[in-house]
Amino acid sequence: MRRSLMKAAVIPAGVLLLSACSQPAENTDGPVENLSIATGGTSGVYYPIGGVLATIIESEFEGHQASVEATGASVENLRLLDSGDAHMALVQGDSADQAITGTADFEGEEIRTRTLAVLYPNVFHAVTLDSTAESEGYECFSDVVGTRYSVGDIGSGNETTTNQVFESLGIGEDDIEMDQLGYSETATALQNGRLDAGSWVVGEGHAGIVELGTTDDIDMISMCEEELDQVVEGEGGYTEHTIEAGTYPGVDEDVTTVATWNALVVPEDFDEDQAYEITEAVFDNIDDVVGAYAPGEEYMVPETVENAPVPVHPGAQRYYEEQGVELSEDIQG
Repeated sequence: MRRSLMKAAVIPAGVLLLSACSQPAENTDGPVENLSIATGGTSGVYYPIGGVLATIIESEFEGHQASVEATGASVENLRLLDSGDAHMALVQGDSADQAITGTADFEGEEIRTRTLAVLYPNVFHAVTLDSTAESEGYECFSDVVGTRYSVGDIGSGNETTTNQVFESLGIGEDDIEMDQLGYSETATALQNGRLDAGSWVVGEGHAGIVELGTTDDIDMISMCEEELDQVVEGEGGYTEHTIEAGTYPGVDEDVTTVATWNALVVPEDFDEDQAYEITEAVFDNIDDVVGAYAPGEEYMVPETVENAPVPVHPGAQRYYEEQGVELSEDIQG
């Protein structure tokens, strides 16, 4: 049976149309019937997860529609929420944290969001080719200094994380030959010898890295112990992470690195009842979400919300409390 939201929608169609334009986000004072979900590039993980979320919303809530928007990912998504061009977004935790504090890419433009759900960790992959790793002598991540490195697409969470890692390690823009390329462009540049290494800040088992590893001999640059300490103790809320040997073709040793958590977030003024209903529907259909990204299965449980990068929305908090999940004080909405 399809659900009905606790409140009836009170927004006229004309207002909904305006919300799709570049207008400041306003308090909707009720649920939104036509939801826009900001995701990422079509080759990444955010996009198919967004598709599943849209399907859940349309199948669970009578009279509701949801559209999936392909974007430059986290940084752009947060700005889309702020402008009212999107109602829900998948973002990296470090980007959400920087937005709410008005730091890094969001200097002077504080964007306040709230968490509906935390899904899985995004892992920092520093990818190169075997031949380049040998010629450049990559042993620790800081060895990329002086080489050609792609930090990720302009405005992406990939770029945000890479820049934060560099900052924590004291690596400046002048210390590398920096490029700003998306995942597929980075892979091509590595193959063509135009890059020495580049970042993928993605869920483990990312298809683009797997594909690169099946056509070329790849290597991943580990962070050495002192580097891990500097990054984890620095800004961004990163945690230590190990990419186990065999996760990617040709990578036969464990890789030590860091991770940030991916979250489904909404504007601070998102309708409380709608936040509750959507959070409940997501976890009622969590197997479908896992189907879009199987490596995230162990993380996609209500308890993972404890890793929320910004406070939990009061409507979602009500759902978690009903599930017996105790939220720490610092993430309560």
